[in-house]
Amino acid sequence: MKQLLDYIKTVFMLDDAKATETITPVFVSKEDKQLESIANSPLLSRDLSWMTFNNRVLDQAKKADLSIFDKLKFMAITESNLDEFFTVRVGSLYNYLDYGKQRIDYSGLRETPFRAKLLALTSEFYQERNRLFREELEPEFLSNGFKIIGFEELNPAEKKKAVDFFENNIFPMLTPMVYDQTHAFPILLAKNLILGVVTNAKKRFYSSLDDEPRKLSFVQIPKNLPKFYTFEENDIIKFLPIERIIINQIQKLYRNVKIESVDVFRILRNGDFTLEESDDIEADFVDEIKQKIKERKVGRLVSISIEHEPSKWMMDVLKKRWEIDEANIFINTELMDYTRLWELIGHPEFKEELPQPKPAVPAFNFGRDKMHSIFDTLKDQDVLLHHPYNNFEPVLQLVERAAKDPKVLAIKLTIYRLAKNSRITAALLKAAENGKHVSALFEIKARFDEENNIKEAAKLQKAGCFVIYGIGGLKTHTKLMLIVRKEGDKVVQYAHMASGNYNEDTAKLYTDIGIMTSKPDYTKDISEFFNVITGHSIPTNYRNLITSPRDMRNTIIDMIRNEASNAKKGLPAGICIKINSLEDKETIEEFYAASQAGVKIELIVRGICCLKPGRKGLSENINVKSIVGHYLEHSRIFYFHNNGQPKVFGSSADAMVRSFDRRIESMFEIVDEGIKKKLILMLKNNLKDNVNSYDLLESGEYIKRDSSVEPFNIHEEFYHLKDEDIETASLEYLFQNKPEVELDREA
Repeated sequence: MKQLLDYIKTVFMLDDAKATETITPVFVSKEDKQLESIANSPLLSRDLSWMTFNNRVLDQAKKADLSIFDKLKFMAITESNLDEFFTVRVGSLYNYLDYGKQRIDYSGLRETPFRAKLLALTSEFYQERNRLFREELEPEFLSNGFKIIGFEELNPAEKKKAVDFFENNIFPMLTPMVYDQTHAFPILLAKNLILGVVTNAKKRFYSSLDDEPRKLSFVQIPKNLPKFYTFEENDIIKFLPIERIIINQIQKLYRNVKIESVDVFRILRNGDFTLEESDDIEADFVDEIKQKIKERKVGRLVSISIEHEPSKWMMDVLKKRWEIDEANIFINTELMDYTRLWELIGHPEFKEELPQPKPAVPAFNFGRDKMHSIFDTLKDQDVLLHHPYNNFEPVLQLVERAAKDPKVLAIKLTIYRLAKNSRITAALLKAAENGKHVSALFEIKARFDEENNIKEAAKLQKAGCFVIYGIGGLKTHTKLMLIVRKEGDKVVQYAHMASGNYNEDTAKLYTDIGIMTSKPDYTKDISEFFNVITGHSIPTNYRNLITSPRDMRNTIIDMIRNEASNAKKGLPAGICIKINSLEDKETIEEFYAASQAGVKIELIVRGICCLKPGRKGLSENINVKSIVGHYLEHSRIFYFHNNGQPKVFGSSADAMVRSFDRRIESMFEIVDEGIKKKLILMLKNNLKDNVNSYDLLESGEYIKRDSSVEPFNIHEEFYHLKDEDIETASLEYLFQNKPEVELDREA
């Protein structure tokens, strides 16, 4: 480079700056081209955006005010997140790569350079997480009564105990699986810890047909073994990773064979598949799902995490066998499989160390006395529940009382994810036993919950419930319930509409909203909805329900355009939306057009966001923030200013292509003025939060908000709301200024 630079300067008589400018285009690196493509694109990459989300989760483990157990919890979550991301998103990318299909990411990158960029960022994530664990978290272990140790750190008595445990409990379960000319490559399971063992046997054990004395074999560590073996010494609990015992005793599996190396690794496979609607009416849809679950075990390998400096010979074999390269290999220098930290956190000695759930507060205007007469209460008022600040118990009790109530004729609901020992299932079984009609739409394509949903659905079907196993070609993600009750000479219907699942476990950890009501404007819509999914009804128009795949995207776009139209007329205009993900290109383009028309737009997007805020001439009026903290933000709320007559919606859907085109979702307009104000207050407080908040920059980076002066933590504040907070709730202050820009959309 320097020689060429000197040559150019001499021949063309240029100074340093001009000569550099002349030859720079020749030497633009692939990375520079990638960065230029990403910077020029009007959209942010979905998958690169997800990586920044997992970085925000990792950032929680750096918070000084959290206990070491809370920090380790977030470390474990990052691993679970990566597992799903690689299994699904990277797996999907390899569907294109392996079958030669073209794909252009929102960043503008084709599939091959995009793979390089994505996996490089993942490698950086591994390095930072390893550093964090080694430099910031591990030094806190001893002062909190524990440490993670190696086998060599055990005293003689502990070593004997560990060896005895190996002999009696581990050794009988282990099966070394060799790979050579006479043995097929074994099936290695994803998310398992695996030992890769390179051996070198004495010559007499080999035939003349096999000149390579080295052999590669694998030992999979069974999932039903503990991840750690524990010892106690002087009030310190010592956690020994189970693989350290096995490695120490590995020679017992390889008698009379020299072991050259033992490396611990963990693999992930492509788990992305698309279920096509079958034209064969005899096909068993449930069996198809079961088969797809089995296929996940042998799907294409997409990543391997392995300890530092593994056997080069083994890695050459694995790279060739699995058709991977260095980009797919991630070095884990500190701890293999951070999900095992859940076992450490859950140790009986530390059960009180994690923050205990705060006592839930009653929903506004819904005390315990009203719960006792829930049906009478719902005839008088709608009830808004904001979980986990308000208990999920009213929803459970509504179903359980309906199951026993002799006046209840039918219960209908949609199910996406259930708790393992679900009270919802138990109530529906009781309802069927009591002769009530029960209709349940089970989404058995709920990723990684398929087996549990199939099992729960089978229970209900056996009990005589009418079970629908999803709608062909679509996922049912909406959360709706309808209870039909005979009261005197008429039938009254009660409904529940929500953003979250009918899952009492996640309701303690996820922020969600749900509304219980008996308003006919809602119940008639929901009744019509169930007629659609269980029969052949085709609705004309719902009154307060908006569903996908038919209407949701178009309705949202119409409301965005209405705000843009108001802004162009000089009227106050604004949008505030809280969702988990924003990826739908059509919706994003409408946000851009509205911003250019002068609409003030505030977006609270926890995870993936493909919209670029703050770009001159494109999105100057759009702000995006992400909230990541103690609770997982899961509620979806849509607010459109509508010239001072706000339209507010709750929803089960995010603004994603899959939500609008490939899922059955619902939005429900809020008609009760009191509930509308409560949702507006939720949005206002979300915007005000500075403890859990990150602001998105045009570049795709997120900047943590400063909370040092006046900290405002929504995960605390929602426990202390007052009536006057609700009465004065407004977003008017955001949208009261006349817009400075008035541009025609076509311009």
